[in-house]
Amino acid sequence: MTWKSEWKPLLAVLGVFLAFYYLPLGGERFDNAVFEALHLARDYAREHVLLCLVPAFFIAGAIGVFISQAAVMKYLGPKANKGVAYGVASCSGTILAVCSCTILPLFAGIWRMGAGLGPASAFLYAGPAVNVLAVILTARILGPELGLARAIGAIVFSIVIGLLMHFIFRKEEQQKAAQMAAVPEAEVARPLWQNGVYFATMVGVLVFANWGKPAEASGLWHAIHSAKWVITSLFSLGFAACLVAWFNVRLWQMGLAALPAVALGLLIPQLPQLSFVAGILGLSVLTSTRGGELGEWFGQSWGFAKQILPLLLFGVLIAGLLLGRPGEEGLIPSAWVAQAVGGNSLLSNFVASFAGAFMYFATLTEVPILQGLIGNGMGQGPALALLLAGPALSLPNMLVIRSVMGTLKTVVFVLLVVVMATISGMIYGTFFG
Repeated sequence: MTWKSEWKPLLAVLGVFLAFYYLPLGGERFDNAVFEALHLARDYAREHVLLCLVPAFFIAGAIGVFISQAAVMKYLGPKANKGVAYGVASCSGTILAVCSCTILPLFAGIWRMGAGLGPASAFLYAGPAVNVLAVILTARILGPELGLARAIGAIVFSIVIGLLMHFIFRKEEQQKAAQMAAVPEAEVARPLWQNGVYFATMVGVLVFANWGKPAEASGLWHAIHSAKWVITSLFSLGFAACLVAWFNVRLWQMGLAALPAVALGLLIPQLPQLSFVAGILGLSVLTSTRGGELGEWFGQSWGFAKQILPLLLFGVLIAGLLLGRPGEEGLIPSAWVAQAVGGNSLLSNFVASFAGAFMYFATLTEVPILQGLIGNGMGQGPALALLLAGPALSLPNMLVIRSVMGTLKTVVFVLLVVVMATISGMIYGTFFG
């Protein structure tokens, strides 16, 4: 044993020891921050893992099994038509309406299948940022100018960030395109329209099971929210029909897998989440006990879960420790943030975009948070900067992105979002501040 090879482990052990030795237990702010970290992790587990992430894992696994590499390369690959690739990627948020963590399994799925860095980055940003309901809520509560600026900014951001990522790493993209060109096109087990219907049913389940409650108790969005579980059930029925018709699942097998979900839905209709979880468990048993492409589908989905969930939960704990839940205090006092984002200076816009990038926002929660910050003196420019950076990024999100595409690309992606949000906030604040 030599000290040259052991000094890093020694420093790590020493650092952990000192951290625990000087742990400031008993301090009101620290104890409250620990409570906030656990509280945020609990809320995340209750509200997002089962309804958001688990369906997203199944969709990501399905991308890896049922969509050919050639199809991904054709529409999203490095040599794909740029108009089609960035058009599809930048509009994904209008369909998905997911948070910065739920988009990650889907991003990882298309990335592994050969999507170009530019379109994949545009998809990664647009998924949570271009959210129709969030844009409408922003316009109603924070003003039509801010809502319109958010909508335009998010779509433009996704395209520009994708193009810049492609340009910065163009040499790697050229090598990737050359490697993918040598990949033979796989045999297609079923026509494109069948795969399209199958994926549409899964996306429908994901979207409507997580449909947020609008601010007003009337109108179209409220009506959809009131019927969200009925609509989710219809998409689930269509999904089951696809498995029976096109994926060699026997009707009796599907009936057996769906029986607990149906029974719970009829017996305890006031808790539709129980029926949803039973449906997920039934699908898991059905796919994990079969061979062929269905067994591979479960294997891919489970692989994404093992890779992503630990990083997400760790990131949520750290985010809760530092910043607390919305409206609560972590180690960093919220008053510091509120004071730092007043006016329309370069610093205030940067602080807003930087803080937004590291905070975790569940879908639609950024609007009431901003409403409170604006009431405490936040400028219009920093408000837009936070809206453009916050929903698309978070500390848990960054940890997973790094595990998928590496440290350098993750740092560049985050920097692009923060810098562009800062500049956009300054421009908006100059005209509307």
